[in-house]
Amino acid sequence: MTKKAAPLFNFEDAMKELEAIVDNMEHGEFNLEESIKQFEHGVNLTKKCQEALREAEQKVSQLSVNGDDLTPFAALPDQD
Repeated sequence: MTKKAAPLFNFEDAMKELEAIVDNMEHGEFNLEESIKQFEHGVNLTKKCQEALREAEQKVSQLSVNGDDLTPFAALPDQD
């Protein structure tokens, strides 16, 4: 048997989903049971978003450290 690959996490989609959950909860769209389910789902999405942000921050930090010896491009002279 082959395992199905887990779907890729999309930060922007997760944030939109979180916004929708919050909006629906603020407007009383869910009964108590559904509110609890949605809250739990929102907590899980938040954790995934926080992890994605941590990973992005680490990548930026690594690129910044590795790029310390780079020099900026010189501007090209105007050609009239």
